[in-house]
Amino acid sequence: MSELFAEQVEHLRETHFLVLFWAAKAESKSRVYNLTNAFDDLKAHDITRTKQTAMACVEALCQLRFLNVRDERNRKNLYITTHGAKAIEQLATSHRFQVRRSTFLEGIA
Repeated sequence: MSELFAEQVEHLRETHFLVLFWAAKAESKSRVYNLTNAFDDLKAHDITRTKQTAMACVEALCQLRFLNVRDERNRKNLYITTHGAKAIEQLATSHRFQVRRSTFLEGIA
């Protein structure tokens, strides 16, 4: 693992981890996770109150090439990249953040 990648992952916050985790989990279930889902999930956990915060998180992950955002059917859908998957793996093994449930993925809305 490169030094730059390790430093990038080290600076990720819980918000970044959760969005990456939920996007990866959605793909593993053959579901599509989007910006609105991310905002709703972050809001449900009292992590943010504004969609702008969710968008800033997603934009940062895109700039790091951990997520891809595609405009599909009037939605901004989130797809994890191979670098994003490696980042989740490293964060999960470090136990820095706790996994939280996604209301969208778990169906507890």
